[in-house]
Amino acid sequence: MTTYAVTKNNKTLAMALMAVGIVGIAYGFATDITRTWASLLHGNFFLLAIALCGLFFYTFQFASEAGWSAGILRVPLAMAQFLPYACGILILIFIFGHHDLYHWTHEGLYDKASPDFDKVMYGKKAFLNIPFFVIRLVLYGIIWGGSAIMLKKYAIEEDKLGGTDYYWKASKVSHVFLVLFAVTSSTGAWDILMSIDAHWFSTLFGWYIFSGLFVTGLTVIGLLTIYLKRNGYMPKVNENHIHDIAKYMFAFSIFWTYLWFSQFMLIWYANLPEEVAYYAIRQEAGLKPIFILNFVINFFVPFLLFMSRDAKRREGTLLFVGVIMIIGHWLDVWLIVMPGVMGTHAHIGIVEIASTAFFGGMFLWVFFNALSKSAVVPENHPMIEESYHFEL
Repeated sequence: MTTYAVTKNNKTLAMALMAVGIVGIAYGFATDITRTWASLLHGNFFLLAIALCGLFFYTFQFASEAGWSAGILRVPLAMAQFLPYACGILILIFIFGHHDLYHWTHEGLYDKASPDFDKVMYGKKAFLNIPFFVIRLVLYGIIWGGSAIMLKKYAIEEDKLGGTDYYWKASKVSHVFLVLFAVTSSTGAWDILMSIDAHWFSTLFGWYIFSGLFVTGLTVIGLLTIYLKRNGYMPKVNENHIHDIAKYMFAFSIFWTYLWFSQFMLIWYANLPEEVAYYAIRQEAGLKPIFILNFVINFFVPFLLFMSRDAKRREGTLLFVGVIMIIGHWLDVWLIVMPGVMGTHAHIGIVEIASTAFFGGMFLWVFFNALSKSAVVPENHPMIEESYHFEL
């Protein structure tokens, strides 16, 4: 059984990113508290979404009884171990920063005698109220983080004891998780992101966030798999596995584009004031270049560079496209969070980069430590031989 040896370089990189992040976040709190809370929400959600994709990918491989992916499954499982930390931090961000982040948390909006009374918010108070919101965040943490921990436990026991008992236990947990994920992925998107612009709503928003979450997580799975392969931990991962990951990335980037355009086109064409305001602020002079760049990066780059079969089978192409796609979807989440909180004053600077660096460093620290606790390749997985001989 080969476990990942956490190297000094891994630790140094993770600690350096967290240190840079802490310095930048401290600077942010000293200069602009609202912007800093928004950047923390942005960075935390971005890495949380990547970890959640890892768990989703892992569980649907069990639910579909897929064999091709058995050799790489420990990568998404290790990614998912970040979920308890990300969910806990998300709750803290809301508790201490909700007045800066979420307009609907201001009490005057619900008082009919107050000059700040808001009829729209008053109609949503049964759902958008602080106690119920915190309860939902806690439930997300229990469902997402608890599933990740349970599946990790089964993976370790499978390595020790072999057999198929723990495979079928993981399969049962995976089926339950996927049902819960179908609901909580949408409600979580509504709560954490859509309620920033509490007057606005989109019936496509849950699917839109899911598509971005999934394509970003798939990209990270691909990058980390190649990293481990090149360091000798996954010698039997071949171009066929890379091809399948790249196909997922290509397909879901198209799906993301379809949802992006559907949401934008219908709202912009209808031109209803309560809906179009969301896009109007994101197309102001300072934000419009980022709005356009977001679409160009996330659609045209994977569409053009992953079009051919050979391109999907080359590690170098996946690495190049993957890095660009991560930047693109980072911009996508930024466009959802920052203009919603900061309006036209939103911009990308030290604080935004620092918050992502902090959570990115924490993610890498958790990932490599989780990977060191079990076999990198699950040799007792009942379908591991199918994965070794997978061919497209």
